Amino acid sequence: MKRFKLSLEHLWILAALVGVFVFASTHPIRPHDFWWHMAVGREIVDTGRIPSVDIYSYTMPGQPYPSYQMFWLMEAALYGTYSLGGAALVVFVHSLVITAAYWLVACLSKMMTQSWRLAAFGTLFAAALGLNDWNVRPQAVTFLLGALSLWVIGRYRRQPDRKWLAVFPLGMLVWVNSHGTFPLGLGLIGLWLVDEFWQAVAVRRARREVPDWRRLYPPAAALGLAVLACLFNPRGLGILDYVKTLTGNTAVQNLVPEWAPPTFGSLGGALFLGGLLLSAAMLALSPRRPTFFQLVGFLVFAALGLKTSRGMIWFGLFMGPVLAEHLGAMAEQLGWKPASARRATGSAALNIIFAVGLLALAFVALPWFKDALPLPTAKAGLISMETPVDATRILVDENLPGPLFHAMSFGSYLIWAAQPEYPVFVDGRIELFSLDVWRDYLAISNAQAGWQERLEAYGVQSLMLSTGEQGALVQAVQAEPGWRLVYQDEAALLFTRAVTDLP
Repeated sequence: MKRFKLSLEHLWILAALVGVFVFASTHPIRPHDFWWHMAVGREIVDTGRIPSVDIYSYTMPGQPYPSYQMFWLMEAALYGTYSLGGAALVVFVHSLVITAAYWLVACLSKMMTQSWRLAAFGTLFAAALGLNDWNVRPQAVTFLLGALSLWVIGRYRRQPDRKWLAVFPLGMLVWVNSHGTFPLGLGLIGLWLVDEFWQAVAVRRARREVPDWRRLYPPAAALGLAVLACLFNPRGLGILDYVKTLTGNTAVQNLVPEWAPPTFGSLGGALFLGGLLLSAAMLALSPRRPTFFQLVGFLVFAALGLKTSRGMIWFGLFMGPVLAEHLGAMAEQLGWKPASARRATGSAALNIIFAVGLLALAFVALPWFKDALPLPTAKAGLISMETPVDATRILVDENLPGPLFHAMSFGSYLIWAAQPEYPVFVDGRIELFSLDVWRDYLAISNAQAGWQERLEAYGVQSLMLSTGEQGALVQAVQAEPGWRLVYQDEAALLFTRAVTDLP
């Protein structure tokens, strides 16, 4: 057996993966989606059934909400993890899932380039385009499943082994019960099948030989089994209606920044658009001709990323290994050789010291030690400072009168910590609420003319407001003698209607 020797090449990829883990591990749980998923997970574990209608709001009570059946597996897993070890364990497991996804990107890049240094480039490219999507929520597991699908496709094409085909139906069984992006997994397998067909036809044209159609059998079998696995979900074929309805929902498209197209005005958008231009340039200039699989994947995931910011991370996961391969081809043209073709350099002792330092950094960044780290305010704490933890406690302890009007971002935590006493007005379940409810929410939050009358129409007796999201309303309420400030902190302000004592 060949003895392993830690080299500078290994430090490149170790540094990249430690960077991913540290960033994810020190990122606090944000309030928008996580907590309502936790509440549904609690409901599933406690009752043994998946909810089918809204039981958390007073604006859409009893309204069917099929998304519960879309996320149920990860919701139960999140709640189970939280029950075992609280927020720290949730963040730790989430960080491992994210890091594992980029480890697979690194392995695929290494497979394609024979260089850990080039693999680090591919990994960092993919990670840069995914930073904005690493929040703790059910979607995280899909990044791991997508990266796993790409790795298995790459490995099978180099070393065919039928046992690896089992990954696709098993992975899709988890994916279809965890998040609505499961069509992307089917798309990756479908792209593999189309590429094999293209190559068979290309061989026939170039060599005038009879194509070996047997090369289509593995991807066809993988796709067929994956499609069958998708049927094993609480809605069966109705899962397709859910995806169609969600992608066509006007409120989702207009109110969720993640669904908007990327722009240079945001860091994530600038990274994606810059990465898109870099990818196009590298594919055009590379001395190695891009494959059909790479070109079609580039076009498909570029279009997805340009349509919605949620697609940016998928472009990175797909293109990271591709760009590593073509960067290697460009470097070789200039005389550079991968480490496997040349003698490794550097002091073994020094390499070990650096590796230990990187692992120590990862250890220090564990969620259990976070309170002792000198982190900026935006990353302090396990639970984001924008979460109304203390305000919700005061709301419940003081038994303030309801109904409650609140910032949309607060709704998720209220579902978790203040039910059933305080059903929400709106929350991160965007598609649940009607356009009329959203119009009222925006009009009230922006203190538009008639905001008091709208609150009275809903019978609102208390307010939990965000200065960042509802600054105009905060000023209007403070100037209105009919409201009394009960509590205030950096996250939220609590108001209740002032009561005039009778003589």
